[in-house]
Amino acid sequence: MEAEWPRESLIVAAQGGDASAIAALVSGSHPHVQRFARSLCASPEDAEDSAQEALIILYRKIGSLRATGALASWMFRIVRNECLRRARRALRGDDLAGSVAMVSAEDDALDRLEALRVAAAIAELPADQRRVLIMRDIQGCSGRAVADALGLSTAAMKSRLHRARAAVRAFLDDPAS
Repeated sequence: MEAEWPRESLIVAAQGGDASAIAALVSGSHPHVQRFARSLCASPEDAEDSAQEALIILYRKIGSLRATGALASWMFRIVRNECLRRARRALRGDDLAGSVAMVSAEDDALDRLEALRVAAAIAELPADQRRVLIMRDIQGCSGRAVADALGLSTAAMKSRLHRARAAVRAFLDDPAS
């Protein structure tokens, strides 16, 4: 059985500064953040590092989260941005070991452009594939929950998810897009 995202009451307590709630929130979010990082990052090492950075940001900035229901999407954005930052640095040959997690205006602009490309790729998907991809990879729902919500067998859901991921990957790999 897949772990659920932390309860809203825990998020509210963490936002209020409750240290034990913050610790529980970070540990409860870890499997979801790690799974998303593994799906985005080029290497297992980058995925682990990106997940850790995202959890550090969660720990430090939980008070700035405006809507408790937005925790999953907020965390996924942080992980995505961290994976993209690591990929860009790897392409440039920068050393990540000594880097400070400062985002320049240029990096922020590139992140926004990349986010627009990802959104465009997802928007191009057929509706059935788009729903599966969003529920599974962005909202973090379990495979069984996605299949049940959409009235599909698990095999059909996995097939649509695979096709959706492949289409998004092909769109992003196409230099013309």
